[in-house]
Amino acid sequence: MTPNLRGALLGLLAFGIFSTHDILVKTLGGTYAPFQIVFFSVMFGFPIVTILLLRDEKRANLRPRHPWWVAARTAASVIVGICVFYAFTVLPLAQVYAIIFASPLLITILAIPMLGETVGWRRGLAVVVGLVGVVVVLQPGATDLSLGHGAALLAAVAGAIASLIVRKIGREERSVVLLLYPMVANFVLMGAAMPFYYQPMPGMDLAALAVISALALMGSACLIYAYRAAPAVMVAPMQYSQILWAVIFGALLFDETLDLPTLAGSAIIIASGIYIVLREERGGRSTTTPVLRTRTRMGTPGGLRIAPFLSSERRGPQPSADG
Repeated sequence: MTPNLRGALLGLLAFGIFSTHDILVKTLGGTYAPFQIVFFSVMFGFPIVTILLLRDEKRANLRPRHPWWVAARTAASVIVGICVFYAFTVLPLAQVYAIIFASPLLITILAIPMLGETVGWRRGLAVVVGLVGVVVVLQPGATDLSLGHGAALLAAVAGAIASLIVRKIGREERSVVLLLYPMVANFVLMGAAMPFYYQPMPGMDLAALAVISALALMGSACLIYAYRAAPAVMVAPMQYSQILWAVIFGALLFDETLDLPTLAGSAIIIASGIYIVLREERGGRSTTTPVLRTRTRMGTPGGLRIAPFLSSERRGPQPSADG
């Protein structure tokens, strides 16, 4: 098996695992508030962080080198976790995925002020087309937009910001710092909400939350190995396979159907996202390749974030050409 094929298959496996993670979130969300689900999924993730801390051979404290950027990323990560978990609870799976698939488009836009990126007219046009796809999915005026739609959109924006901050400071900030601060913030803030939202949980549901944390770890590990085996251009588009899992699991488990606007909008968003990835891989005016070099998984507050754990040579800037 070639490295490219192995990386692509590992990417498919990773996003299949993440989709299973999201199904458990949606299932539990029918009974419990998102605050409670996030709280316990993060709590079960702390043993993983403890192992990482024990294995970290660097002699350093946990004070961030870029405290304001770390604080901004922490806030964005908290917003992503609660918004995505809520959106999965109240919206069809395919619709949530379609909206958060806009994150690479937003990364391309926000990379201009945050990374000093220059976006050529082709990628700029692809972003506009992709955002049109988001409008098609949302159907403003034809359907009642809910808080769930707003939560998914906010998650896409916050996820793009968090990803770009990692791209900006990830080579200087310790991986454990980038992982630990959002987890602690989620644990403290969601814990503060527990007196208002907590419902007693039977052992089976607690076990499901532990499985959510385990799936986040497994999916993240597969994604790390995928990016180490193959170029980002081979792995990044695999995230769009989640729309297939959404259709299958949505129909089998939640009696959801894929309506025409969601299907058409998803196709537009996915096509524009893949085009942006391909343009960045070809090189050009892009000197930072913000989408290809930003590899995080949204909506898993108890799991690893991908980008900080990739080797620095795989995360370095690419030579410039035409974007």
